[in-house]
Amino acid sequence: MKPTFRIHKRSRAGRARLGVLRTPHGTVQTPAYVIVATHAQVRTLTPADIKKTKTQLVIANTYHLWGRRDAHRMLGARIPMMTDSGGFQVFSLGAAKDHRVGKVLKRGHRTTSDGNDFSTVSITEKGAAIRVEGSRLMITPESSIATQESLGADIIFVFDECTSPLHPLAYTKNSMERTHRWALRSLRAHARRDQLLYGIVQGGRFKRLRVASAKTLAALPFGGYGIGGSFGKDEMAATLATVVPHLPDDKPRHLLGIGSVQDIFIAVEAGIDTMDCVVPTREARHARIYTDDGIVDVRKVKYADDVRPLLVSRASIGRLHRLFRAHDQRAGRLATLHNVRWFNLLLERIRAALADGSYVRFKKQFLTRFSPPRREPSVARPKTRIRRGSRGSRAYSPRAER
Repeated sequence: MKPTFRIHKRSRAGRARLGVLRTPHGTVQTPAYVIVATHAQVRTLTPADIKKTKTQLVIANTYHLWGRRDAHRMLGARIPMMTDSGGFQVFSLGAAKDHRVGKVLKRGHRTTSDGNDFSTVSITEKGAAIRVEGSRLMITPESSIATQESLGADIIFVFDECTSPLHPLAYTKNSMERTHRWALRSLRAHARRDQLLYGIVQGGRFKRLRVASAKTLAALPFGGYGIGGSFGKDEMAATLATVVPHLPDDKPRHLLGIGSVQDIFIAVEAGIDTMDCVVPTREARHARIYTDDGIVDVRKVKYADDVRPLLVSRASIGRLHRLFRAHDQRAGRLATLHNVRWFNLLLERIRAALADGSYVRFKKQFLTRFSPPRREPSVARPKTRIRRGSRGSRAYSPRAER
């Protein structure tokens, strides 16, 4: 079966749309959240657990599954799957490690003139060589595609270089052009017709490079498009607004590695159909669970007697508090079940709001409750001291601000 994508409704909320992505392993209602299954497993969850969370789509890690076959069998649940290309591991083991940054640049960093000669990764026209613990793996566009075909995912990605947000214009431009050449090689290497191959838009933090990348890839016969690379902390919305209009309207769009609660709404309104992030599972393992009233660190004493129920399981927040405090292995599973279901449920509610035209109202009400605006601190009246005049009268003089 050849995967297909169709748009069923467009919203007045920006470029948001409702669609259906059909694959050999099932149907995905979009927009959808993609749960990270690094080793073709969602950490702490069984295949039956994954079903309980109503997860529609997972993404596995090609680098960590190198040399393996049939990722669906490893997952144990018949649901659609993506695999990344290995390009993000080139970034995380290379530029991210050496520059000490992530995909999203925090305020205060400056650009650097570093090239691609990192401590564990070297990048050439042929591909990327990764040296870890005495071993060396050479990833090329062709070997990445061959591995992803063996893994059998429904959606796969071209091999690309994810640049650091600290890389300057010259390096980012050269990297983007090399990624485009790798995209052509990936297209030529891809043989399976039951998989959608996505191109990946790069260009870092530079608007004109993003536009050039989107236009170049849009002219190629990809089944869909990913938007990758790095962003400044406040640049994601502007980057998506720059890129999406230049991508084919009838093809699915995926946002790689981004998916905080606020990011979800930005992405949906920009016309993104799917997005993946480690937030639901990673935060769960660190005892942080998501509720409509915000994020709860269940290890805190104030949640010891919290009777609010978790999603999926019969446990309460208070019960989860006690399990984490006791270092009980069941805690990670219950928290992950809850978080994964909560994120999937959020997307279900977004799709329902888009369908009935209530999206703008839903978004306002949801975000106001999830992250209410902080109250402005009250301005204290300046303290005064009494100075007596020569005639005994009182004069008031505020203390100097410190």
